[in-house]
Amino acid sequence: MIVIGIDPHMRTHTAVALERATGELVAERTVAARESGRGELVAWGRSLDAERVWALEDCRHVSGSLERFLLARGERVVRVPPKLMAQARKGVRTRGKSDAIDALAVARAFLREPELPAAFLAGPEREIRLLADHREDLVAERTRIQNRLRWHLHDLDLELEVPPGALDRYRWLDRLQAWLCGRDEKSVQVEIASELVARCRELTRRINELEQELEAVLGREAAELLELVGCGTLTAAKLVGEVAGVERFAGDAKLAKHTGTAPLQASSGERQRHRLNRSGNRQLNCALHRIAVTQARIHPPARAYLERKQAEGKTRREALRCLKRHLARTVYRTLKEIERRKMTSTSASALEPALT
Repeated sequence: MIVIGIDPHMRTHTAVALERATGELVAERTVAARESGRGELVAWGRSLDAERVWALEDCRHVSGSLERFLLARGERVVRVPPKLMAQARKGVRTRGKSDAIDALAVARAFLREPELPAAFLAGPEREIRLLADHREDLVAERTRIQNRLRWHLHDLDLELEVPPGALDRYRWLDRLQAWLCGRDEKSVQVEIASELVARCRELTRRINELEQELEAVLGREAAELLELVGCGTLTAAKLVGEVAGVERFAGDAKLAKHTGTAPLQASSGERQRHRLNRSGNRQLNCALHRIAVTQARIHPPARAYLERKQAEGKTRREALRCLKRHLARTVYRTLKEIERRKMTSTSASALEPALT
C-alpha cells in the first residue's frame, strides 16, 4: 500500500508517493491544477499501486475541489491539518522549502497519524459551512467599518457617545444618519461618515438574512442539534460545518480528539494526571466551550455535573473541560441520530413508489 501526499496550489498540485510499510519514496509528480491534470494524477496513482490513500493538506480554499474530484472517482482521501505537516517537516534532516518537500511532509504526517478521519463527498454540511463562513467574513468587515466610523464620529464631535454594540442596531444607525444629515457643516468627513453608516446598515441586513437562512437550513438538516441546551443557530452551524460528516469518526473519542476536548496524559510516575489539550480543531473547541458555558449558567443537570466534579477536587476550569468532553460525546450521538434519521427517510422515500 502507498500513501500519496499532495501539496495543492492554485496552479499546480505536487504529489509524492511513499511506501506505507517502510516510508520509502516511490515516485513524485507535478500536474496542472486543472481537470486534465487531476485526471493524470489519478491515473498516475492507480498505476503505482491498487491499494492507496491520498493525503491532502487541509487548505480547503485550494484543496476542496481536488478532494471532491478524487472522492467522486472512488479514491480514499484523508485531510492532514497544516500544523501536523509543519511538525513532520521539522523532524527531517533535509532542510528547505519546496512543493515536493511539503507533499512529502503531508505523507509523513499521515504515516505518523494513521487515524486521521477520512474525507467524504460534501453535502449539506458544506453549504452550511459556506454560509457560516460568509457570515463571519461579513461580521469582520462590519467590525472594521464600525471602528473607522467611530474614529470619524469622535473627530466630528467629542461629546458624541456611541455605546458598545450600538452600531449593530438599526435604531442607532438611524440616529447617526439623522445627526449627520442635520449638521450645518457639510464636509468630506461628514460624507464619509454617512457612507460608512449606510455600509453598516447594508452589512447588518445581510448578516441577519444569512443567520435566518442558516436557521432554516439547520431546521431541516439538524433540528435535533438545535434542541441541545446552549446550542444556538450559529453554534450548530459551526458544529455541522466543521465536523463535515460524523461518519468520518469511528466513535465519540475520535471526535473528542479532533475537537481538542480529549485530555492529554501528563503522568511520569504513579500519580495519574492530565493536562489541557490545545490541539485539535479550535473552531469546534470554541463551539463546545460556548455550549458548556451556557449550560453551566442555566442548565440544572450541567450545573450538578460541575458541582460533582468540583467536589472530587477539580477546579472550576478543570470541571468545565470535563463538561466539554461530555458535550463532545453528546454532539457525536446527536449527529449520528441525525444521520440515521436521514437514512431512514431516504429508504422510506425509495420504497414509496413500489408500495403505491
